[in-house]
Amino acid sequence: MSSWKKTAKTGQRTHLERHQPEERKRLGLLEKKKDYKLRADDYNEKQATLKLLRKRALNKNPDEFYFHMINSKMDQGVHREKQKKEDHTLEQIKLMETQDRKYIAYKRHLEARQIEKLQSQLHMIDVADQTPNKHIFFVDDDKEVKSFDVAERLQTHPALLARKTNRPKLSVLKKVKLPEIDEATAAKIEQQKHMAYTELQKRIERESQLAIVQQKLEMRRALKDKTLPKPKVIKQGSKTSAPVYKWALQRKR
Repeated sequence: MSSWKKTAKTGQRTHLERHQPEERKRLGLLEKKKDYKLRADDYNEKQATLKLLRKRALNKNPDEFYFHMINSKMDQGVHREKQKKEDHTLEQIKLMETQDRKYIAYKRHLEARQIEKLQSQLHMIDVADQTPNKHIFFVDDDKEVKSFDVAERLQTHPALLARKTNRPKLSVLKKVKLPEIDEATAAKIEQQKHMAYTELQKRIERESQLAIVQQKLEMRRALKDKTLPKPKVIKQGSKTSAPVYKWALQRKR
């Protein structure tokens, strides 16, 4: 009987892998055999896949052809489909451009109506209160200046002095019965007002962008008119403005 069989019979002690020492815990976990086995299997699997791909590339027929070769191209290392060019007549192109201009003008008209509707609802009260202005009061002498009370002069509550709109007098406040509003309801109303102002701002910006696109389309249409002389460039177009051209003055009969 061989020596290794005797050792197996007697029962050799299985030595466990040691853990990471305390002074080396800052370096992370100590890799065990099972961790190495997973990493090695993953590496071997990837190497086998690369070997198979190299073999397929070497055995590929150089005369093979398929239509995707001419219908796609490499763009920064990525295969992308080529855009198919469609042939259109000059009348068709003019019609499509006219429809584009009409659509942009229609969308701009809708945005302008929505802006007008929101402005009529909000009245821009908060903006009016933030706009600085002056209110001059005339008094008779210096003694009256020292004892002058703005709230008493305007006959309103002192808490309403900062408001330039909707500032009722004390006589009106005594007659008005205000509803009881808790903090949650007040916070909800303030949130709705903030959302309305945010929507108004976004619609104004969108209407401005549509106006720029409309101006660019109109300018492009004018440049295609061959009956007019070539204009002089005054200002190049940008993301925030349309280009500006100057045509020579022509006398019309």
